[in-house]
Amino acid sequence: MKKVIAPLIAGLYVAASMPPWGWWPLAFLGLAIYASLATRPDNASPFRTAFIFFSAWFLPAMAWMWFLTAPGYIAAVCIFATIHGIAALVAKRLSYNTSSHRAALVVCHALADAIRLSFPFGGVPLATLGISQVQGPLAQIAPVAGVIGIATATLWISMSSRKIRAILIVAAIAILGSVFDTTKDSGRSLNITTVQGGGPQGTHAINTNPRDAFNAHLAATKTLSVDTARDMVVWPENVINISGDGLFVDSDEYQQVVAQAKRLAVPFVVGITENAGTDQFTNAQVVVEANGVVSSRYDKVRRVPFGEYMPLRSVLSAIGAPTDLVPRDARPGDARGWVDVAGTRAAVAISWEIFFGGRVNEGVVDGATFIINPTNGSSYTWTILQSQQIASSRLRALEQGRWVVQVSPTGFSAFVGPDGAVYDRTGITNRTISEHQISLRSGRTPYSRLGNNAYFWALLVALAIVVRQRSRAFQRAAS
Repeated sequence: MKKVIAPLIAGLYVAASMPPWGWWPLAFLGLAIYASLATRPDNASPFRTAFIFFSAWFLPAMAWMWFLTAPGYIAAVCIFATIHGIAALVAKRLSYNTSSHRAALVVCHALADAIRLSFPFGGVPLATLGISQVQGPLAQIAPVAGVIGIATATLWISMSSRKIRAILIVAAIAILGSVFDTTKDSGRSLNITTVQGGGPQGTHAINTNPRDAFNAHLAATKTLSVDTARDMVVWPENVINISGDGLFVDSDEYQQVVAQAKRLAVPFVVGITENAGTDQFTNAQVVVEANGVVSSRYDKVRRVPFGEYMPLRSVLSAIGAPTDLVPRDARPGDARGWVDVAGTRAAVAISWEIFFGGRVNEGVVDGATFIINPTNGSSYTWTILQSQQIASSRLRALEQGRWVVQVSPTGFSAFVGPDGAVYDRTGITNRTISEHQISLRSGRTPYSRLGNNAYFWALLVALAIVVRQRSRAFQRAAS
């Protein structure tokens, strides 16, 4: 029983470090306990220990998936726990003493955490160690090494047999990230108004009138007075749902958005969905100018598995699992992640995409001076996903040295500064209009220039070093 309870409790400690709970020091405690259990000489089942530990971590921290699909939630947790179980087996295989075992655990589990950025289902990078540390000092590593760097540092400090050296090196990197800013203020600012229309949580598109969200945001927008200092108005993801075979520009919703853009004399950045055949739809963010011209558009590339498309739809249907919550799949876009608005370029990460540093970086590479994250969390009860999304917006802001404007129909909406500080965070379900001045920034951080791939390859090099050290150790023993 102890072999089950100990890793279970350790995993729950790491889960508690994640938003919305946010007790970030517990990640170090949980990981340290797990490392002690994994490296015990009498641990005959490293896979089982890891599977229990990571299941206890992911089950609470990814519970938001239950509201999309219970089978998908269980499958995702089992897949991720299995990946880390395999990592534990590899680490055990590469060890020749306790110190080498701990080093192998750091590298193998850091690789497993990095794999989650793209596998399975195109990546489900929630409940990651990077997200857990957004309120702690290791978040300052983000401008230098992104979430892979934060995860590796957290594992290294927790599991290394030489903790003082690990802490000193990690501290130096964090100080470098916080002190030496390679981005700069461009000298221009924007006054941005975000509209959160409000409404209940735990709703699904198939059970609601698509006009409700639009009407709520239109009513809130009509309360705005003309302000010559205002530069734009931003609405959330897919609050405009165009039914039938029509296009947004032919709709009544378009005419009413144009009327408000003309009245306020500013461009609107609004989220729309349009049908794309009988079994697909598009999810886009468009810029509507005050003269009615749709001047820029970005179609979402990264789709939510089990939310915007149904992986293994035929298999799930065959075993009787419900797939009706996603009757049609979103058609992914193929454009670069940005729109041009108010005389500048904004990186756009629609909802789920904010969890992927590469999607945001794409817009910054192309000259974006700030980041927009229009989202829609109304399908989820509780605030696990929404809190982790705020945390991810903070990570993206730190990684890129840019402001992030996050706006949701039912919360959370917020402005996030380049230093990761959160301003004007709204409540859940409330109708709220927020106005904030942000500075436009230029330049690129080391992370922006290198991207995730450089750090993934660095982990592979570290793995090769661990393999080489094991080989040398056995050669010395044989001689």
